[in-house]
Amino acid sequence: MAFYGIRDVERLLKVKVHVLRYWEQEIPLIQPKKDVAGKLRYSNRDLQIFLRLKYLLYKRHFTVEGAREELFREAAGEQQDLRAQIAALRSELVDLCFLINNKDVPKDAP
Repeated sequence: MAFYGIRDVERLLKVKVHVLRYWEQEIPLIQPKKDVAGKLRYSNRDLQIFLRLKYLLYKRHFTVEGAREELFREAAGEQQDLRAQIAALRSELVDLCFLINNKDVPKDAP
């Protein structure tokens, strides 16, 4: 998993560090981790949240509070989508196991 420093995020998003720090305080979904040296490192997930937040604030003209609510709604929806995808995958796996277990395998097959 790639991690990014605050300056990397600043250059990528073209947003000042103090703005990123403010967003970090206001949006609890952003959860940087500290490295061995004590510097904050942002994950790909954090970076995606920053990108979405910037879009909501600058292009869609949301307030910070409105953007936070939207991000939470999206995160809740992602969890529901993931649960549905996992359930579908489980169902497919059960079907595959059934097919494999009930399939007559020729004796000379590896």
